Amino acid sequence: MAKTLGIVVGGGPAPGINGVIASATIEAINRGLRVLGFYDGFKWLAQGDPEHVEELTIDRVSRIHTEGGSILRTSRVNPTKDPKALKTVVQTLKKLGVSYLLTIGGDDTAYTAAKVYEASGGAIAVVHVPKTIDNDLPLPDDMPTFGFETARHVGMLLVQNLMEDARTTQRWYLAITMGREAGHLALGIGKAAGVTLTLIPEEFEEGVPFQRIVDTLLAAILKRKAQGKDYGVAVVAEGIVEKLDPETFALTQEVPRDEHGHILLSEVPLGRILKEALENELRKMGIRTRIVEQEIGYVFRSARPLAFDIEYTRNLGYGAVKFLMQGGSGAMIAIRRGKLHPLYFEDIMDPQTGRTRVRYVNIQSESYEVALHYMIRLRKSDLEGDLLEKMAHIARMTPEEFRKRFEPVAVP
Repeated sequence: MAKTLGIVVGGGPAPGINGVIASATIEAINRGLRVLGFYDGFKWLAQGDPEHVEELTIDRVSRIHTEGGSILRTSRVNPTKDPKALKTVVQTLKKLGVSYLLTIGGDDTAYTAAKVYEASGGAIAVVHVPKTIDNDLPLPDDMPTFGFETARHVGMLLVQNLMEDARTTQRWYLAITMGREAGHLALGIGKAAGVTLTLIPEEFEEGVPFQRIVDTLLAAILKRKAQGKDYGVAVVAEGIVEKLDPETFALTQEVPRDEHGHILLSEVPLGRILKEALENELRKMGIRTRIVEQEIGYVFRSARPLAFDIEYTRNLGYGAVKFLMQGGSGAMIAIRRGKLHPLYFEDIMDPQTGRTRVRYVNIQSESYEVALHYMIRLRKSDLEGDLLEKMAHIARMTPEEFRKRFEPVAVP
């Protein structure tokens, strides 16, 4: 009987998942393997349910690489929380004859894959294909995670529409994007679209007061008004919520968490809260400016992948099967200097958290410097001369009062 490759998709959707499934399935079958696709991540495997599975064929997957979403669906079920559930996953995989397991997902799925590999005692060879539109996994040579380029492109198109609407209707938009710990997606969208400003978690320290975020946005609005423009678009990464001081943003203590212990950021109405706070501050200054919040994160998670992500995921799926067939296991597949390259779990896991290290936006880089220089942000040089006088007048403050309040949010 042919050996069996199992494929599991975990975490949120990302453009290109089907490309990995397709290329891995085709390569595995061409190498004489049977391929099983498991539905809904680890959900049914953790329950010992062997029925929610499909035997994949070349005919089934040959044209899915251009489609968005995941033909195997996905979930965030975390079997590592319960040793019994993890054991059940391994037992169910063995019962179905799975010798090789290919997981597709982000940081949490990579961690689960590492634990399945460990719990199987080597009986199941495991390879992980990194997937996240957040682009926050530590891939070599600054390669993006698959799905990021498509998400950034679709996000840019959406935000460009908001920019035109903002100009036409003379209003401000707050576009909230995904990005739990890192701001790659928000910054990539904002930089490509040329938005008024972008805020990402990396530029704020842990425990930042909520008012600091409000004043950063407020200062940009006032600067634009002083320049004769009463409109704009701010892109804000949702992960800023996790940087906030809980005493100034108590909502973080009330919001439920997912199975991996993360705050369910989708349950935090960050856009609405920022909108109300800004409108309240502007009202005190006698300023009437329309602000509209717009959540855009879920719009591009299941978008059809761009050519970049189609080609990239075909390479990754092929490389993952090749790695397994060469006797490899316990690694994440990446591309380094144009060649497929395994990153072994023990080398990329943070020894303190036991999870994959996070790749943050380097705010000391020239790429970030370029982004910052093309934003409308309050700068230290703005706190002198005519511009200071104009902004202070608009805010109904003296120049000294304006400088004292907003100097903490001014950038160089």
